[in-house]
Amino acid sequence: MSRGWFVTGTDTGIGKSLASATLLHALRTRGLRAVGMKPLASGCEYTPEGWRNEDALALQAASDPRPAYEDVNPYALPQPLAPELAAADAGVEIALAPMLDAFERLSAHADTVVVEGVGGWAAPLSATLDQRDLVRALDLPVVLVVGLRLGCINHARLTARAIEADGLHLAGWIANDIDPHMARADDNFELLLQRLPVRCWGRLPFRDTPEPAKLAHLLETA
Repeated sequence: MSRGWFVTGTDTGIGKSLASATLLHALRTRGLRAVGMKPLASGCEYTPEGWRNEDALALQAASDPRPAYEDVNPYALPQPLAPELAAADAGVEIALAPMLDAFERLSAHADTVVVEGVGGWAAPLSATLDQRDLVRALDLPVVLVVGLRLGCINHARLTARAIEADGLHLAGWIANDIDPHMARADDNFELLLQRLPVRCWGRLPFRDTPEPAKLAHLLETA
């Protein structure tokens, strides 16, 4: 069992958070202490406890043991923009050290940490920092979430190639039915099974209000 996984996606809005939370529940059903992490999140709301991000809160809720929010989400940026722009608007400089320190604190109390990235694989974290730099520093295998919609085969193949070209290990992929009206979704899924170079860990069905705990049985991790 890896000490963690880095979850990326074929694009933004394709269900990385749902897949990550479901993966946490799947790992927990195996008796593992599994906690989630969203190192950087843009699009946060101010609460009495400070800035909070909906996706990061979902990961925190799916974790056992329950970690401190500040470790789940070290960088909580108010504006729902690309991280580089959101950080600039907030006057924040994104650096590796706070994210790595938070990961180590989470790892100290868990068997495995599910780390959710931002946007697609090539979305930068700052002017000088890419997601690949964070994944290298964390030394984690990558799980790719593929949102099933028109164009997903191209996006998935390009992303898989980019991850491997960056010298990182793609461990598996998760299909997520995000478009209930997609024509021949099952055929597209079968083509992805043939074209992607790693095993599919499972397929998540479309739900108006998905419940990660009830979907956990659909994922089979490495």
